[in-house]
Amino acid sequence: MATRYPYMLMALGLAWLAAPPVLAQQDPASALDQLSQASAAVDSGTALARQQMRAGDLTGAVATLERVLTNHPEAYDVLLLHASLLCRLDDGDGARVEIDEVGGHPTSRQAWAEVNAACGPAARPGRGY
Repeated sequence: MATRYPYMLMALGLAWLAAPPVLAQQDPASALDQLSQASAAVDSGTALARQQMRAGDLTGAVATLERVLTNHPEAYDVLLLHASLLCRLDDGDGARVEIDEVGGHPTSRQAWAEVNAACGPAARPGRGY
């Protein structure tokens, strides 16, 4: 076969060498570095978590928010978003712990609305609503 179609084999070989690697994969360590960098700041970490939520990756979003909270434990809106995800993942007890952690600290109405939508109506610690 090689002697009957030498030009076709040569053309296939050249095409293979010139083609970009179709199945090239991103380095796993690089992907983890990107996740860590994105979740180092509150805004970028929250945006990444919301993107993961839209994609249906709730556990990934929880992990992203946990990294944000490790760096910014005072980010109470993030804590409430984390609680709402825990409710969506059927961890109401974990969500309640997060909600109690917020206490009377200032949070946005949007963050509280997300918790109520995911967890059902619950008394806001220190505020009564």
